[in-house]
Amino acid sequence: MPEIRHVWRTQKAGAISNLQLVEESLQSLPSDQIRVAVKSVGLNFADIFALTGLYSATPQGSFIPGLEFAGVVTALGENAQTDLQVGDRVYGCTRFGGYATVVDVPPQHCRKIPEHWSFAEGAAFPAQSLTAYYSLAILGAVKPGQQVLIQSAAGGVGLQAMRMAAQMGAIPIGTVSSESKRAFLAEQGFAEVIVRGENFAGQLQTQLNGRPLHTVLDGIGGKIQQQSFAALAPTGRLIVFGAAEFTPGDKPNWLKAAWLYLKRPRYDVMDMISSNKSVLAFNLIWLWQEQALFDSLLEGCTGLGLPAPHIGHEYAFAQVHDALALLRSGKSVGKVVLNVAP
Repeated sequence: MPEIRHVWRTQKAGAISNLQLVEESLQSLPSDQIRVAVKSVGLNFADIFALTGLYSATPQGSFIPGLEFAGVVTALGENAQTDLQVGDRVYGCTRFGGYATVVDVPPQHCRKIPEHWSFAEGAAFPAQSLTAYYSLAILGAVKPGQQVLIQSAAGGVGLQAMRMAAQMGAIPIGTVSSESKRAFLAEQGFAEVIVRGENFAGQLQTQLNGRPLHTVLDGIGGKIQQQSFAALAPTGRLIVFGAAEFTPGDKPNWLKAAWLYLKRPRYDVMDMISSNKSVLAFNLIWLWQEQALFDSLLEGCTGLGLPAPHIGHEYAFAQVHDALALLRSGKSVGKVVLNVAP
């Protein structure tokens, strides 16, 4: 009897509701890959944008969403170059395909899970940590003592960025959408948090109180992003890794999306020369084929000695639509994960 796996698959991008749980036969393990029995899957906003067709890297035709997972190695390809062994607990990254109970992946995209971490914590680590670290350490070139503004600071990427910035000796200033999220960050040890209001520019000016703002990490977009850029000191850098204001419902509202697109922030390079400020933007998905950089970034992440990622919400593998709905709502705190039953 052939081995099988269960996956969440959509036949075509366009609507989250097209995502269906299906059973598939396992194919032969590629000789240069390893097979992992998945125990937990990390959810990301990129999954939502891919499912609705708003992500430039979305595969054509049928695909399985998901960029990160954690589980147990069950087989090694005969030519797999790795120190991993069958039975090892690992977390890993994949260019889509993570919403599955079994994945075949290159071993270099996996690492052992720290002994004291759960599978959910392992699955929550790679995508958000790589995003935060690349933003702060590489693009932002953050230095000790610098003020760093981190939007959506109670989310997966945001909370990891707050922790990393503090560990780097910088001074993280978080922004959130509600008082409850501000209270959560206070419990995590962060004193400088802004609950975004109508006059965000004024709130930010008051919070800075004359201190220079060196770096902004933004995954929101729109007016908030523009006001953050305007507040940067000379040599300051705006790092853009997402555009949450475009987050769709089940399907994209193309009229709304077009309006937001027309109103999107625009930055003139001549003005930036005069003000000595920069805008840098990136899409993490391209990193999967840049192995040397992938390795160095993961080493940088783990070298900070951070605690396990905060898991705010856990769902059963079969509850993917509920989990995505929560992530889409903007009400989640920390990471949202799916757990595969034993």
